[in-house]
Amino acid sequence: MNVLKSHDPNATELAQISSGQLYLVRSDDVKGSRECIFQDAMATIRRVVSTEYHYQLVVTRVFEEGEELLLDEDDETDQERSFLIDEALHFRLGTFDSHSTYLWRDLEEDDEDLYEFVATGADSVAVAAFEMAIYRAMYERKYSKSAMDIPDARLKQFALNAPPSQGKSKAKSDDVAGIASAIGNLTVSATPVGGSPLQPPSNRPAVISEPAFLYLWDETIEKFKPEGVVQASIIENGPRDYWLRAQGPEAFASHQIVPELNPRFATHVQSITWNQYSPRGREQSYCIRFEDMEAFEHFKETYIQCQYEMLHDVAWARVKACCLPDEQLYALRSYDEDVEMADGTGEEDEEDEVESELDIEKEEEEEEPPYEQDEDNPQAQAFKHGGVNKQLVVSKDRSYVENEGRIGVFKNSQDMGELQYIATINKLVGPKGKGKAFIPKKMMLHNQDTAMILQNPDAPNSLFHLDIEIGKVVEEWKVHDDVTVDHIAPSTKFSQAQPERTVVGASHNALFRVDPRLSGNKMVDSQFKQYVSKNAFSSLATTANGKLAVASEKGDIRLFDVIGKNAKTALPPLGDPILGVDVTANGRYIVATTKTYLLLIDTLIGEGRYKGQLGFDRSFPANAKPMPKRLQLKPEHVMYMDGLVSFTPARFNSTEESQDENLIVTSNGNFVVAWDFTKVKRGRLDEYKIKYYPTRVVQDNFKFGDDKDIIVATEDNVLSTNKTSLKAATRKSLGVTPTKSRSSIVNSPF
Repeated sequence: MNVLKSHDPNATELAQISSGQLYLVRSDDVKGSRECIFQDAMATIRRVVSTEYHYQLVVTRVFEEGEELLLDEDDETDQERSFLIDEALHFRLGTFDSHSTYLWRDLEEDDEDLYEFVATGADSVAVAAFEMAIYRAMYERKYSKSAMDIPDARLKQFALNAPPSQGKSKAKSDDVAGIASAIGNLTVSATPVGGSPLQPPSNRPAVISEPAFLYLWDETIEKFKPEGVVQASIIENGPRDYWLRAQGPEAFASHQIVPELNPRFATHVQSITWNQYSPRGREQSYCIRFEDMEAFEHFKETYIQCQYEMLHDVAWARVKACCLPDEQLYALRSYDEDVEMADGTGEEDEEDEVESELDIEKEEEEEEPPYEQDEDNPQAQAFKHGGVNKQLVVSKDRSYVENEGRIGVFKNSQDMGELQYIATINKLVGPKGKGKAFIPKKMMLHNQDTAMILQNPDAPNSLFHLDIEIGKVVEEWKVHDDVTVDHIAPSTKFSQAQPERTVVGASHNALFRVDPRLSGNKMVDSQFKQYVSKNAFSSLATTANGKLAVASEKGDIRLFDVIGKNAKTALPPLGDPILGVDVTANGRYIVATTKTYLLLIDTLIGEGRYKGQLGFDRSFPANAKPMPKRLQLKPEHVMYMDGLVSFTPARFNSTEESQDENLIVTSNGNFVVAWDFTKVKRGRLDEYKIKYYPTRVVQDNFKFGDDKDIIVATEDNVLSTNKTSLKAATRKSLGVTPTKSRSSIVNSPF
């Protein structure tokens, strides 16, 4: 009998096939090609309670009544086999003696050995349900989020092709060798390029197909190597399900179009680069290069349209029919590179070379020493080793780090290295010590940096005023009975260091000003704007004059000149949720952070009667929306950064009001990443430098009023570094150990 467990997200066992047999299929003939492990067994998908988003495939021996009493002592220890559910298992369906089977790799033994569970008596519904439960587990482990709302078509990205059907009488070494060969073909190799086994049927229609050259990144020489001539295609595998395929006589790659590919289009070399995990969990960087510009532009536009359909779940033709054409151009132009913005300064490259030489001299002079002053301070050590750092706020003289509900206070320094510990603010509770301790959802400096505003997850309608001098919460500001405070920002970009009492707040669909001097609720009624729809606001930022940029999880951005009125400009979504937004002091530029790229937007109106004004003050003409620019890491660099890209909210350097910003800083994993904003405005979107840290960077920001010193909070430390210590991304600066090349093909000049 086959039992499918409930979809309860808290259930320990998610799915089960209660009747079957477990075999070990070996790659040699020493012990026979097929060894029966359990003659009667059941297979269960079990949640790993101690680790979120982790599951095991557990195969348990089933006994007849009284059989277990006859076991030898040694046999009693081998009644269950468990396997962590991961892509590297190469899980797939098969058949054996007309029964459906599940096959997966034996990760702890020979790579070519397979386990096979024969689901005797299971019907097709139970077999398919168990298979999809496996894919959900793989999805959750890979992306660290629930797969309950993910459609089956998306989950089938984890499906692999099954080996040929077999019978008991035909279990010969040739059959096993065929299975082993199939596994080998699923891994990344140079010729042919195995890429990913995730591929649609070959008879699916091609949306576009162009001749091209396929290249594979070789980390030993830090260059792309040619793999051969291919036909580059986008295959439609189903509604909103598209695949990027490169196929030729000696090379092949096929990958589903999803945001994690993080494609990068380079117009000057007519190429597309992207990354993809292999089934073994190793990332590989690919490149296809087109023979002419027309083919490249056509392929690029088609790819963007297909990705747009996937992200928005709407046909591109329908979007054109119901939206303004400029909104489609907004999406297409966001991938353009090497386009100079209106105020690109036009300095010659020689100036860049001089600047680089000066930076090299500074790097040689300024080594980052370990800061050992706090090693004998028990309070400092207790803070550093008591938990994981999660948030960072920076003033001109101090840095504050939240760690498991405690706030560590550190002294900023011009010297590079660990910051000097000053004190710890322990046990954040309500005014007069009332209420239970809480871990702040967000914290923000306030009132000349003498106070801090905290958000308590258990009191979403209030803000809490922390007096930094005495280290206690002194006030609770009830904002509104029915409106939650999900996000906060200073009233102006620099008001945190000024005697300004009000702040700006947002719920999921409302914007408002908070004034703690009001009696009763602290919301200013005349500065309140609520939308009927659920806009899912995710971040907000203010200019030096108090203009407001508001981003959302849907990916759109609204620009306001005042709070309480409609937005002057609404920029359409590209499909990716925005995690954070920042704006230059004068309001000219906005940087929005998504998981895999930064979006840079120039708000200057370039045409029409309001030419020369900003989108905060006037609406853009319908035919002159700003053209956003994507700032992305090169796929070949991402290979060395643990594969996946997950940016923290990016920030412009915090300058004095009379100065222009010149850097954008963010982090990804263990790396601080900074773009040269001056060069970016001149169209050089890949002008970024990095710095590696031994543990994950949780947040980084410039010291207030400074364009040189960056404060970095890692999971277990707080440090200061200078922008000159960031270096161009190379194998050495990325901390990579050279590995043997997978290709014997000669080097290419590309």
